[in-house]
Amino acid sequence: MSSRNVRILAVCQALYTSALAADLTLTGLVGYQLAPNKAMATVPFSIITLAAALTTIFASLWMQRVGRKHGFMLGALVGAAGGGVSVYAILHADFWLFCVGTASVGIYQAFAQYYRLAAADGVGPQDKGRAIATVLTGGVIAAVCGPALANWSKGLLPGSAFAGAYAVVTILGLIATAVLGVGYRNEAPHSVANVAAEPARPLRAIVRQPRYQAALATNIIGYAVMMFLMTATPLAMMCAHRTVDEGAGVIQWHLVGMYAPALVSGWLIRKLGVTPVVMTGIALSACTGVLAIYGSSLVSWYLALLCLGVGWNFMFVGGSTWLTQSYRPSERGRAQALSEFSTFAATALASLLSGQLLAHTSWITINLLTWPLLGVALLFNLRLLTVRAAQPA
Repeated sequence: MSSRNVRILAVCQALYTSALAADLTLTGLVGYQLAPNKAMATVPFSIITLAAALTTIFASLWMQRVGRKHGFMLGALVGAAGGGVSVYAILHADFWLFCVGTASVGIYQAFAQYYRLAAADGVGPQDKGRAIATVLTGGVIAAVCGPALANWSKGLLPGSAFAGAYAVVTILGLIATAVLGVGYRNEAPHSVANVAAEPARPLRAIVRQPRYQAALATNIIGYAVMMFLMTATPLAMMCAHRTVDEGAGVIQWHLVGMYAPALVSGWLIRKLGVTPVVMTGIALSACTGVLAIYGSSLVSWYLALLCLGVGWNFMFVGGSTWLTQSYRPSERGRAQALSEFSTFAATALASLLSGQLLAHTSWITINLLTWPLLGVALLFNLRLLTVRAAQPA
């Protein structure tokens, strides 16, 4: 893949992450404000990932037919429209219309999640981890600026404490559409000449591979655990008598943890291999629960969500690398669609359950519930390590 496309995808990743940051920072609070039943406060948040899950199969298969440029542009436009719908819904105190707005942002997310895979498909097997990490570095600036932008802009429109942030989502989506339209070029997958020599296998044959299974387990569990805890964080901090500004700061550093490691995670994978990076990510994600148990200060909130972000990055970059090494070019659409759909479906369920469980249990309890899931991801990666070690050199 040309360096031009990598730069364009990194810029679009930054714009997408900035837009998503407004939703991650404020949607739980807006949902709490508008919901007819406070137990439904995280429903708009959950609808983001539910819409992404429902869209991601269509997005993958359609982009394989018409090219990724048109798909990426469509996703950004729908996200921009969703920001506008959210503004109207907030100004008119319409909870269900606000859910429509967040669903549109979820559709944007479904298309944007393929940025990293578009980069990986354009390079050879040894460079896939680095290509994925390079695109994710586009989220570093957004991780710092996104929540701060949401916090600064939330009161820009008169008559609402939050609508201004969603107007910014519209602006960012339109900028991303323009950048893609001007700068992005569709490219054939790496080694596309080998497609004829390697016909597509049945999907069940792809799924039976230990590498693909490790990719699924790592991506699904890493993303679901991250969203499960991040969804609950603003509400849990509010219950702990923390301010909206303090919650925005914690989410900001969580996003830094999610994207800043991309500056080195690709290099680490190339030097150490995928497995050590994934294992480190699992351990860091588990540390979030340790900090929840033994710390209650604001510093503990910052450290816990920072560990969760870094853990997600290592698991996501590692799992995505396993994924892109487990299919042939002719199998790309179906293999990626199943992985992304499964990830978003599990993430939607996790974010929906998060608010319900927090309403009936505690922040510590929902952290402890993540440990068995992380154990499952660990087992799949250990199995892959065993299988690879048993293979002849």
